[in-house]
Amino acid sequence: MDENKQKKPTVLAVDDDDVNLFMVNSILGPMARVVKKSSGIVALKYLSDHNVDLVLLDFNMPGMDGMEVLAEMRRREETKNVPVIFMTGEIDVELETEVFQAGAVDFVRKPFAPMVLKERTRRVLQNEYLKRNLRDEVAEQTQLAEERLAAHIRLFDQTILALVKTIDAKDKYTQGHSQRVAEYTRMIAKRAGESPARLQELYSMGLLHDIGKIGVPSSIINKNSRLTDEEYNIIKSHTTLGAEILKPIVEFPKLSIGARNHHERWDGRGYPDGLSGEDIPKDARLIAVADAYDAMTSRRSYRGVMEQERVRNEIERGRGSQFDPYYAGIMLQLIDEDKEFKMRSDPVDPDALGFANRVDK
Repeated sequence: MDENKQKKPTVLAVDDDDVNLFMVNSILGPMARVVKKSSGIVALKYLSDHNVDLVLLDFNMPGMDGMEVLAEMRRREETKNVPVIFMTGEIDVELETEVFQAGAVDFVRKPFAPMVLKERTRRVLQNEYLKRNLRDEVAEQTQLAEERLAAHIRLFDQTILALVKTIDAKDKYTQGHSQRVAEYTRMIAKRAGESPARLQELYSMGLLHDIGKIGVPSSIINKNSRLTDEEYNIIKSHTTLGAEILKPIVEFPKLSIGARNHHERWDGRGYPDGLSGEDIPKDARLIAVADAYDAMTSRRSYRGVMEQERVRNEIERGRGSQFDPYYAGIMLQLIDEDKEFKMRSDPVDPDALGFANRVDK
């Protein structure tokens, strides 16, 4: 440690013998600021209000001895990590073991050998200096890493939102569909007891579940009459295309699952893989319910908005056939609680829906 460049460390010397305190100050004064206290009680009071780098502690003192002072230091949050060197006139293997087990870092014999006291003190102070610098460096690097991570997360979120806007731009009837599906997904997942981290994960999956529609012609997406079989197969391809688009994001592999499997059905009659029941990834089963709810409560090119009662009946009817019965049940609870239709647009007259203009396949 460079004594000329670094601020002098503070050493608290505790001994009931003034001669010993004088000797400590004489030996260590050039390398440290020495604070002298004549009893354990006074020393502890000083430590309550001041920071020190090292305590030189007499082992045998009247009243409160050195071991009692050390025990109290280790109980206190502000002093539990302050290094202690014991000063003692006699030391044997048993006492030496006891001293180290109590948490002391070293000991010196009295009467002092100046070089021994100085070098042992210097070594401990150097170690503390290095540890403090290491803690500061770790804290600084941790903060930098957290800032970089936050920047990456912001970039990821901004990229997702840009993709979502691209998806919504394809369909003039479903502006905001991806955000609403993401929010309904999060609401269902929260009711299901998912953790905050999982809620965020599922929200991102909901945002990008329709990313594959980027590859579907707008003329098909916005068609307000019955789709041909060929057109319907193109529409269905948005699931596999979406999975391919998202697959390279290896840090978030579940994104592709939500895109690929959100049109699977509980009874196995969905697409693209014809999975059924619990073979369908859980996250995709959840998104499927949220997606269906928004599809029924949003105006589409081929129909208007369904009224709340009809939406509820459709989800109830699909529970255990189209939808995972558990997640469908949660969606039904949310619908029943939504007395003022805050989750969706105001319902319209069912006779004005124009539902017969197109047959959903």
